[in-house]
Amino acid sequence: MKNFMDQDFLLQTETAKQLYHESAKHLPIIDYHCHLNPREVAQDHRFRSITELWLGGDHYKWRALRTNGVDERYITGDASDWEKFQKWAETVPYCMRNPIYHWTHLELRTAFGIEKLLNPDTAREIYDECNEKLQQPGFSARGLMQRYNVEVVCTTDDPADSLEYHSQTRESGFQVKMLPTWRPDKAMAIEDPAAYRSYVERLGAAAGMEIKTYGQLLEALQIRHDFFGSMGCRLSDHGLTEFYADDFTETEVAAVFAKVMDGRAATADEMNKFRSALLLEFGRQDARAGWTQQYHYGPIRNNNTKMMQRLGPDTGYDSIGTVDTAASMARFLDRLCREDSLAQTILYCINPSDNEMLATMIGNFQEGPVPGKIQFGSGWWFNDQKDGMERQLNALSLLGLLSRFVGMLTDSRSFLSYPRHEYFRRTLCNLIGNDVENGELPVQEMERIRGMVQDICYYNAKRYFRF
Repeated sequence: MKNFMDQDFLLQTETAKQLYHESAKHLPIIDYHCHLNPREVAQDHRFRSITELWLGGDHYKWRALRTNGVDERYITGDASDWEKFQKWAETVPYCMRNPIYHWTHLELRTAFGIEKLLNPDTAREIYDECNEKLQQPGFSARGLMQRYNVEVVCTTDDPADSLEYHSQTRESGFQVKMLPTWRPDKAMAIEDPAAYRSYVERLGAAAGMEIKTYGQLLEALQIRHDFFGSMGCRLSDHGLTEFYADDFTETEVAAVFAKVMDGRAATADEMNKFRSALLLEFGRQDARAGWTQQYHYGPIRNNNTKMMQRLGPDTGYDSIGTVDTAASMARFLDRLCREDSLAQTILYCINPSDNEMLATMIGNFQEGPVPGKIQFGSGWWFNDQKDGMERQLNALSLLGLLSRFVGMLTDSRSFLSYPRHEYFRRTLCNLIGNDVENGELPVQEMERIRGMVQDICYYNAKRYFRF
């Protein structure tokens, strides 16, 4: 019987252990998609307690707490930090076989050196020890990034954002490179005319111009796109329910924009035409700039209306969708390809039933000289756990080239999420190590296999994004 989460955690064979400890473990982290708060990095935020750091915005933990019957007061409400932590400690033992159980103890071990299991009996001791360490210099926002050997992080930023905190961080000489990522979802969100007009006004102010027409909207977006590029941006990111690839004319799209800006609701057909036009334009912008475009698609968001009204969006009430968007995705990518405007692209599905579809879709649009120009992104959201990672890795291996994969990311708001890279690296090394020991990969090629592991964990991303 193996000890829980020892140094060979998740590593089932001697080859897997060798691959992880000798080839993967010590590589720097390139976190090319996350939701860290740039202000907290710029100001080297110090956390008042482990509760703020650990539970302040973690939707995974919030969902587990609610499922365990914990009152919302102890999750997002006005309970004290200790009371919230205590409720989490009571919940953790019920999380066995949920990836949160692994993440919780990985984070305690890697950040704080705590090997005790978190439960009601150990809660006070662990709470006090974490809080004591959080007062030390190496446990600030920047200190944690350095502790985890982070080389690059790419935040997620709206076109109207000032990026002032990125400037401050760069000018401070901080050794971890923090770059913005262009996330223009709000420019497509015309379902609420009043909110959209307010956003367009904010975008215009950021671009230094008034936006009255669709043409001016595109002009303002290009101004901001250029500004993001000047700040080191290399990637865009798009959060979609589905892909949009309807036929449209510029006249139609301009009329839809005018209608919404006038406060009138667009029809479903008009919204799809507008989104199709803008999504295509975003792809062209990225191609001209030499960026990589990312598409996260498929979730159903904010399903609980009562809690949406009480807490707002992104508070843990989202789920996996079942939308069939393969044909629209193909049309969208093909339109850009026909124009020679298809940038490097990463596609992420939230529904694992789309794994094989995506693994074959990327093969339709590969072209040199960039190896793996079109990528099947890592297991995302509900799938960034052992089973989800393995399913993504296996689909990509069977239907594409795993060796060209750009690897893992955190997609997180937490400075304690970097062990997800370790979790991924252990899972990857275990899969490949098992193949070697089963005779499915040649032991004579161990040097190449070690290089493949290192590429997937670090070097592919470094080359692909030109970091």
